[in-house]
Amino acid sequence: MRMDDERESQYVEDRRGQGGFGRGGFPIGRGGIAGGGIGVVVIALIAMFLGVDPGVVLNQLDGGAPPAQQQAQAPAQRPAADDEGARFVSRVLASTEDVWTREFQRAGRTYEPPRLVLFSGAVQSGCGTAQAQMGPFYCPLDRRVYIDLDFMAQLQRRLGAPGDFAQAYVIAHEVGHHVQNLLGVLPATQRAQQQAGARSEANAISVRTELMADCMAGFWAQRAQEMRGILERGDIEEGLAAAAAVGDDRIQAGHGAVRPESFTHGSAQQRVTWFRRGLQAEGVAACDTFRG
Repeated sequence: MRMDDERESQYVEDRRGQGGFGRGGFPIGRGGIAGGGIGVVVIALIAMFLGVDPGVVLNQLDGGAPPAQQQAQAPAQRPAADDEGARFVSRVLASTEDVWTREFQRAGRTYEPPRLVLFSGAVQSGCGTAQAQMGPFYCPLDRRVYIDLDFMAQLQRRLGAPGDFAQAYVIAHEVGHHVQNLLGVLPATQRAQQQAGARSEANAISVRTELMADCMAGFWAQRAQEMRGILERGDIEEGLAAAAAVGDDRIQAGHGAVRPESFTHGSAQQRVTWFRRGLQAEGVAACDTFRG
């Protein structure tokens, strides 16, 4: 990606080295999502691209409320000027700000950028205490994206989806959930999950929500390319490979039987299809996965 000359976002908070608070991690003592048969290890892998705090999802699917913030977080710092990984993240976040600010302006609205928190090991979010093993996530309660760069790099190697654009796709996907939150889509889907009569129905709602964020990530890439020419040869292929690598069927196949009724993010084919749709969309309305 051509990001060296791009501006950096002012909304990046560096909490690396601060550690987490409270009990440490999410209350996932269930052995996976009830009825789904997905183990904790698999949840940790697919949570790399999870749009909302995994603890929030699991609690909501059980009819519970989001976990309360346990303690105040220590003041965050700006990343060091020589931290190339953090600077890349900051530039990608700034690019999403530029794209979504323009799209919201076209709709007569004002875009409110999310803050992106860099952490290591564990972090306290507005949705509870998170450990790095759960992967990047977006917390709708404090409107922040949380990313552990070391763990994300490790997962990318494990899933076979390397490359800087694969990392940018992660960020753009999580920002896509922030856009959903601002538009009221995310609160509506969370309420629908709580009211679902069956676990498979709640999972299907989750899949549509995640595929919409995949589409929004593709839409960002297309608009950013038009505005700034940030893409290089092979970048799109990296994004498509990353989308396929985190398909529920791919991940479940590596840990036993594939159960479509337990999917929460979509199959590899679905994720690739919706990411590609975003890349080709004339407007963000094309990302409406609930239509029809």
